[in-house]
Amino acid sequence: MIALAGDGCFMMSSHELATAMQYRLAVIFIVVNNAQYGTIRMHQERHYPNRVHGTGLTNPDFSAYARAFGAHGELVETTEQFMPAFDRAVKSGLPTVIEIRIPQDQSTPGGTLEQIRQQAKR
Repeated sequence: MIALAGDGCFMMSSHELATAMQYRLAVIFIVVNNAQYGTIRMHQERHYPNRVHGTGLTNPDFSAYARAFGAHGELVETTEQFMPAFDRAVKSGLPTVIEIRIPQDQSTPGGTLEQIRQQAKR
């Protein structure tokens, strides 16, 4: 089983990692970390460019967080690192958190907050 979440979303339910450990469920949590509530920030930029509030996050090291529970943790910072990390997660047989760190300006796979800001100003 794979769960895909942004960092803000994962922080709202990260305690479920304890449940996964308790029942030895080999769930792989893929956490895309851009250090903010991305969807909320996107809407703020779209409707109120450069006037954002309360969307920045101070996150833990999610891979270390996983290991603190006895789970498997991986940190991914480049595209090339993802498949080896995923393979290790599957082979571990443990609940796993794979943290993917992306630039804070990245809002969607194909768009940035700057692009959203520029579109809003038109």
